[in-house]
Amino acid sequence: MSLVKLDADKSEETKAISVSKKHHKIPGSANQPVIDYANLDWLMSHPGLRDRKNPESSEEAHQHFMENYRCMFVQPKAKGGLPVHTEMRSTQKLNSNSSLSTVSAGDKTDSEFERPVKKTNPVDEISHDIRDHLSLLHKQRKSENERIVRAEQIKTLRKILRKLSFQRTAAENNQIYKILRTFRLLSTQVSDNVLKELCVVATIDTWKEQDFTVFGNTGFHLILRGSCAPQGFPWVRMIGDPEEDFISPSATPDPQTEGLPKLGVGDCFGTLVKIEGRDPNSRILTVQTLEENCEFLKISTSDYQRVIEQIKQRGQTEKVNLLLSCENYKMWPRQPLVKVANLVRWQDFPANTVLVSEGYVSPFIAIVKSGECHALQQVEVMHTLPNGSKERKLKQVVMGKLHESQSFGEISVLTSDPMKCTIVTGTNVEMGIIEPEQIKDLDDVTITLMQQSSTQTFGDLNTEKVKEEYVEQELKREWNEFKHNIVVEVVNAKGIRPGYGKWAKP
Repeated sequence: MSLVKLDADKSEETKAISVSKKHHKIPGSANQPVIDYANLDWLMSHPGLRDRKNPESSEEAHQHFMENYRCMFVQPKAKGGLPVHTEMRSTQKLNSNSSLSTVSAGDKTDSEFERPVKKTNPVDEISHDIRDHLSLLHKQRKSENERIVRAEQIKTLRKILRKLSFQRTAAENNQIYKILRTFRLLSTQVSDNVLKELCVVATIDTWKEQDFTVFGNTGFHLILRGSCAPQGFPWVRMIGDPEEDFISPSATPDPQTEGLPKLGVGDCFGTLVKIEGRDPNSRILTVQTLEENCEFLKISTSDYQRVIEQIKQRGQTEKVNLLLSCENYKMWPRQPLVKVANLVRWQDFPANTVLVSEGYVSPFIAIVKSGECHALQQVEVMHTLPNGSKERKLKQVVMGKLHESQSFGEISVLTSDPMKCTIVTGTNVEMGIIEPEQIKDLDDVTITLMQQSSTQTFGDLNTEKVKEEYVEQELKREWNEFKHNIVVEVVNAKGIRPGYGKWAKP
């Protein structure tokens, strides 16, 4: 029995030893801290810490060490994330709760009472403060009241027009244009292109005193501030109105204000085109100011005339440059070139538009400014039906293309010869065209020069060339179809479907 007990004691002792010798792994640190030795020297230099002379640290030194021991490690850089607004908000709350007596006593410095500066543009910096994004979240609602909208537009015009024309930016001129388009007395007289140019030269005219006469024959006026009384009827002239309605037997007719309405903000008077035979200071189209500091938007008749001439000159130059870029007119003298340019007008055509058909006289002479046209010609071919029988059919063959600075129709219009091909627009095309009726206005020398320098459009084509081109295009089409069918057959052989299953794009 004793032997058995001894064996049991030994087994328990062995088990205890094996348990005591069991090792537990200490979790390792992924990022080993880096020691800042400068801060470590400062921390260990406290006089109350334990050293060779002092066997024990003082309570004050121990407390100082425990509060500042983290500074002996290099602090990692702050990562982008949620900002801490606790300090800011506590400062704002402290400032709001501070009394005037506390501030006057001088307990706090001036820097502690400085409020945080609001960001000018919260989108430029990452911010998680909802107050920075509320202004961007809610869209600005525009008022639908016409009176309020008109008042805002007048206010904007007054603000922008205080700058000189050369000081205004393109965005400000565009803003003036959008506003002036809403005034029908002005927008119905001129096109959008002319109105854009007039917005650049528009000025503000200010009359600081009452009962002053403003002469409307000097330009078109829009009242921005104050009110006026017209001195006669009518007080505004539209472009195209006959001048007889504005001519009076007297050079300076007497003012007639009875029964005439008062003109307020947003009303117009004057004219864009000067009335011939009248001085600018005549009483035609004049008004009288009823208030002080009246302000008008003014477009003078001289500025309008200059803008119209510049637009005409610009269009003329563009037409001449188009003719010079064309091979048929490149070597022409200047004088006949200008005569032909005067007859050109711009015309836009959408894609797949038949401009002229084969066998018919061209309806106009055309020079391509932008886009592309296709020249088609008919060819008679044998077509095999599904039942095996054959029949003759007419098919269109693309024989060429007309690109920018190429023309067609000169010989057809001048000699009344039918076109040898059909011209169809391949894309959206802008052209300069000349009508046959306008050709009669040219002199014989210019017409002869046009005949000599022009050739029939694709006039060198014959039946053999058309058939060869058709056969070549058909062979190319059949080869492309064959390649496509082979690729589709190979792709579908293993059940591969591009765009589906594991071949789908992420």
